[in-house]
Amino acid sequence: MDFDELSGWMKVKNEKYLDDIGGNGMSERSENGNLHKTYTLMGADKKFYKSETPGTYGGNKKTKVYGRMDCPAALRGIAKWGYVKDRVFFEDEQTAIEAGFRPCAACQREKYKIWKTLQTNQ
Repeated sequence: MDFDELSGWMKVKNEKYLDDIGGNGMSERSENGNLHKTYTLMGADKKFYKSETPGTYGGNKKTKVYGRMDCPAALRGIAKWGYVKDRVFFEDEQTAIEAGFRPCAACQREKYKIWKTLQTNQ
C-alpha cells in the first residue's frame, strides 16, 4: 500500500511533502447545489463538526497527542501502522489542548517539556 492509498487525503513524498491535509477534506454540495470542500474537525467538547477551513493541528484520538501536520513521528506512524483511522484534526492548538490532548514530544518538543514538568509537579 502506498501513501496515496492510506485514506485519499494525504500525499507524502520522502516524508516531507504534504498536500491536501487538515481534516480529511471532502467535497459536498451546498443547498444551492454548488460543490465545496468541507473538513471534519474535533472541537474542545470532543465532538466532531464540519468546517470549510482545514485544521491546523493533527492528533491521535487513542493516545491523546496533538502536533504539527508535518510531524515526522505521525508520518512514520501512518506509514508503518496506518493509524489514519485514529487521526483527528483541530482548528488550532488551543482547541487541541481544551479537548484534553497533550503536545507531541517529537514536533512540539519545548511545549512537551513544559507539559511534562507540569504533570510531574501535580
